[in-house]
Amino acid sequence: MSLGAGFGQVGPGGGDKSLKFTLADTFRLAWADPDLKARILYILGMFAVYALCVHVPVPIPGVSTAEIEELVKSNQLFNLLNVFGGRALQRISILALGLNPYITASIIMQIMTAATPAWKKELQEGGEYARKAQNKRTRLLSIGLCIAQGWGLLSVLKAAPTIATAMTPMVQFTTILFWTTGSMFLMWIGERLSEKGIGNGMSLLIFAGIVIAFPGTIQLVYEASFVNKTSNPINLFLVLGLFVLATYFVTYFTIAQRRIPIQHVRRQFGTKAMGGGSSYLPFSVVMVGVIPIIFAFSLLTLPQMFANMFPKDSSAHNALLKVSEFIYPNFQKPEGYIGIVFFMLLIFFFTYFYTAIQFNVEDIANNLKRAGSFIPGVRPGKQTKDFLDAVISRITILGAFFLSVVSLSQFLVPVFINVASVGWLFGTSLLIMVSVALETMRQIEANLLMKQYGQ
Repeated sequence: MSLGAGFGQVGPGGGDKSLKFTLADTFRLAWADPDLKARILYILGMFAVYALCVHVPVPIPGVSTAEIEELVKSNQLFNLLNVFGGRALQRISILALGLNPYITASIIMQIMTAATPAWKKELQEGGEYARKAQNKRTRLLSIGLCIAQGWGLLSVLKAAPTIATAMTPMVQFTTILFWTTGSMFLMWIGERLSEKGIGNGMSLLIFAGIVIAFPGTIQLVYEASFVNKTSNPINLFLVLGLFVLATYFVTYFTIAQRRIPIQHVRRQFGTKAMGGGSSYLPFSVVMVGVIPIIFAFSLLTLPQMFANMFPKDSSAHNALLKVSEFIYPNFQKPEGYIGIVFFMLLIFFFTYFYTAIQFNVEDIANNLKRAGSFIPGVRPGKQTKDFLDAVISRITILGAFFLSVVSLSQFLVPVFINVASVGWLFGTSLLIMVSVALETMRQIEANLLMKQYGQ
């Protein structure tokens, strides 16, 4: 199962991201179809299980949830994990690790497969057996990362006195066991959703986690505006207005594409002429989805994660925290502007890197040539390859800039709203929600169109 497929990433050519039906028509037609209705109900049922498990805490005696909540709010890395996981972390839930170990393992395996010729050949030619072997390696790596991330998470949470007091060796072992089991359970739900639901199950679960965390963030803005009076009451309406505007902006760029006209050669088979006509090759502006942002965030949070593994007043701890201040985006500190530039450079680098891995321009050009198709005004073969390479390079620049602007918005919005966690409603979270929602709608439309053609 490809992680990127659920985040707006598509196959060679970028894919046609336009929708054929209106939202109301799509839901009406899907609800009238017994098979699609059953799949939608299955997704909603699994979402309910996920939401319920988020509120099931690991049994740690004497732990103050209020203290943990304050610790999570003050830590940028924890805030990100908390929002993506439906606020499971602040509740010390059995799902506190969420799908983060699986996402990391999936990204590592995709890079290793691309860099290892034997694995790449096996995946291309091995069929279902090769895919099962790849999934097995990803699962094993996920378990190892669950243990490593769980241990690191506990090391940081020990900053809370109630956690530090309760963390006997046996409690640490059982907590990591609960978290590992919870993360594997989520992965199992994701696989079932892919099999019995619609679209990529892992992406749907990440979408559900963000949606579950949404009301909590709005509540924080409401309390800051009307209860604690630490923020202007108009900010609540400003957040909602900005959210609608940002959703429109993100949706527009997510479905935007560069369409290259393709002419098909008309061929004679005996007395019949076949082929001919024209079509287009669509390249999406955001071809690799949010994968570059996830890569960039993974690197940005490493210094802070490693710093928390050293004693609080040690030189290594302080040095790593200082590095973190200079590479993490912050619009309120001078060193944070260096982090903004560094973050944008990372996004541009990973956008180009992942585009190069996912899109083989030479293969696209060769496939067009073998099919007897060509781009008007461009010779088949090397000229087509050079032309497509130039088009993708220009699109990648625009896509990387868009991803940079969207991801930085989550650091800029809190400067004006004065509520730290409100930024996670925007940026990466919003891009994931829009991408997964559009991809699910396209999957439903594809099912509906297939059944119409089959009748």
